[in-house]
Amino acid sequence: MTSKIENQTAFVTGSNRGIGRAIAEALLQRGSSKVYAAARDTDSLSDLVARYPDRVVPVPLDVTDQEQVKAAAATAQDASIVINNAGALGSGSLLEGNLAEFRREFEVNYWGPLYVARAFANSLARNGGGTFVTISSVAGLANFPVIPSYSDSKAAAHSLIAGTRFELGRNGTKVIGVYPGPVDTDMTKGMEMEKVSPASVAEHILDGIENGIEDIFPDPFALTYAAPYEAGHKMLERRTVEMLSQPA
Repeated sequence: MTSKIENQTAFVTGSNRGIGRAIAEALLQRGSSKVYAAARDTDSLSDLVARYPDRVVPVPLDVTDQEQVKAAAATAQDASIVINNAGALGSGSLLEGNLAEFRREFEVNYWGPLYVARAFANSLARNGGGTFVTISSVAGLANFPVIPSYSDSKAAAHSLIAGTRFELGRNGTKVIGVYPGPVDTDMTKGMEMEKVSPASVAEHILDGIENGIEDIFPDPFALTYAAPYEAGHKMLERRTVEMLSQPA
């Protein structure tokens, strides 16, 4: 199921910086009629609003606040593309790291997208199904020991993608999972590794939306995970869905 960006209305969480900002800008450049740009601090969106005053609607949103998510969804009832981008990254070993940071990762990376899915499910169905995108990570497919709790939270997000794909799909919503490798954002500052730009990742995500790609690996590092994923996780997801779809 393909979905052209032009003339569609989109809702993007965490759109004030990094991948989220790049996605919001790319949507506008591709002709999105309106972008609801969600962020905890809407003042950080002032430059984007100034450039696109008739097409950008700033929305105050902390994705860990379920009531605020519901209010944002009520504001953006006309959205046909919803993109879960807001993310959190903690640090430390599983045995000695800060548990409050670990909980924050799950609040943002798992519970946030779940709140968004529940809040937008009905309006997406009314708008013909639309597209629901959640950004996980290759670290959600195989635990990276240097960021173990983040990997755990992104593994939960990966499982959520499969679950929402099954449930939202019954109402015609296309659910897309995104699995980036290292991206040059504030989140990865201080990590010495080769990184791609947020703009490049955003373009690959929008290409995937327009071409109906279900699982997007938006950079060279991520692409090294695509074939093993297809042979493992994806095969098991399809097998489970087929089993659950059989008549009783």
